[in-house]
Amino acid sequence: MIANGNRATLWMYRCCSNEELPMRQAGLVLSLLMLATSALAHEYQSGDITIGHPWSRATPPGVDKGVGYLTLTNEGQEPITVTGAASPRANSVGIHETRMEEGMMTMAPVSNGLTVAPGQTVEFKPKSYHLMLMGLDQPLEEGERVPVTLVFDGAPSRQVELHVEGAGGAHPE
Repeated sequence: MIANGNRATLWMYRCCSNEELPMRQAGLVLSLLMLATSALAHEYQSGDITIGHPWSRATPPGVDKGVGYLTLTNEGQEPITVTGAASPRANSVGIHETRMEEGMMTMAPVSNGLTVAPGQTVEFKPKSYHLMLMGLDQPLEEGERVPVTLVFDGAPSRQVELHVEGAGGAHPE
């Protein structure tokens, strides 16, 4: 089949032959899944705080508000407070909390920041804490990355990128 054992010819034979097609397809699918997972599984470090998996949802045309979700893990010995945030894509970014009160879902800004105790993780997620991006310069589009700077008391400020999921998107596990 392969004349004079040429490596390029051997490579072409293996790549183009149907003999190993199912295994190659399985390997390709596994590689793509690992790549997709690693692309979404991004983390940032700021002193003793780890910022995990920042993400957002696409916004419809004409809507000038968006949300940001992430996790904050305090790996230090002292409390760390996230006191604010900013983005070049929004006029302002606030820390908000959505919660159920008397059978009604309410949303309000968190005053004085949000403290993460040593060894604890706080999750910014739908129907809970979140970043509220107000006065967006344009709608958030699926696939883009939105820069946001988080400001801490007890750790340095840190820029992260929110990965924008589809409008109905859920946390990219």
